[in-house]
Amino acid sequence: MMILIAGPYRSGTNNDPILMKKNLERLEAMALPLFRMGHMPIIGEWLALPLLKLAGAKEPGDKIWQEIQYPAAHRMLLKCDAILRIQGESKGADQDVEVAKKNGLKVYYSLDEIPSA
Repeated sequence: MMILIAGPYRSGTNNDPILMKKNLERLEAMALPLFRMGHMPIIGEWLALPLLKLAGAKEPGDKIWQEIQYPAAHRMLLKCDAILRIQGESKGADQDVEVAKKNGLKVYYSLDEIPSA
């Protein structure tokens, strides 16, 4: 399965780039285990961050950020088979789960719930 990993990225950071990087590392920590289980992991920020840079975003939450950040994850999610929602408060990740459910995708909340491919 292709599985989108969703969780806090900007939430709770007050836009501190160090805290945002730590949140991205938490998301990325799930990628290798998923891959080793036979799945293809994807993280919305892997797609959105280069686009934000190219589009000239100045800071998290600006107009360009709003145009790209969540829509990139949602577009990718529609190509996925499932979503892994990791712990932590996140409006964006909660929206990802809503999109997944509306489109009939499997929603997992831990690696233990995901069967090996």
